[in-house]
Amino acid sequence: MIEINLLPGKKKKAAGAGFQLRLPDFRALLTQIKDPWLIAAAAAALLCGGMVLYYLYERARLAALDSQLVTATRERKKFDEYITELRRAERLRDSLVAEIGVIRGIDADRYVWPHVLDQISKALPPFTWLVEVSNAGGSTVGTTGGATPPAAAGAAPADQGVRVAITGRTVDIQAYTTFLRQLANSPWLTDVTPAQSMTRIENDRPVTEFNLSAQYRVADSLYIRTVPLTQAVR
Repeated sequence: MIEINLLPGKKKKAAGAGFQLRLPDFRALLTQIKDPWLIAAAAAALLCGGMVLYYLYERARLAALDSQLVTATRERKKFDEYITELRRAERLRDSLVAEIGVIRGIDADRYVWPHVLDQISKALPPFTWLVEVSNAGGSTVGTTGGATPPAAAGAAPADQGVRVAITGRTVDIQAYTTFLRQLANSPWLTDVTPAQSMTRIENDRPVTEFNLSAQYRVADSLYIRTVPLTQAVR
């Protein structure tokens, strides 16, 4: 098929070419501008516009950072107060812990023998009596002779333990085994060890004489009950 262009100098657009974006020819524009001052003014205007935009951007950024700084300063002040209170509470806690440790150290040596004698008396079955209770230092609380004060016998500190030796008699051998079992169940005594036992005649009756030892220990706080030293009496 032959096509004839009846309009010289104009070319027919090819079908399907679509929209085309063309940038202006800056070289041609520059060649048309002959005044160097005009070029300098245009460049200065562009530079000033860029500086103004940059200044506005930096001002907005500075305002945002100032807001963040105020918030961070407020938060820091609040946390500084919290840390100060926390350190004051820690110092108070350490002081109380030290005082409680001193009190516990004093009380540990103070109530050794009351606990020992209380547990022995609770574990003692019927038809059984004690002849002597002594500690490792040799001070005794005897039922047949004079009694040495147990507190004076506490030569061994409570934290190192007190070894208690018990001598007693019974008319029933089962009462002796019951005594051992009840001592072993005591929260204040441990390592209950029978030493020896023998049968002897007393007042024309056979009795069993026994020796045993036990180790004193501080019981769990569950078994410790405190009461006031003075009570109102009505």
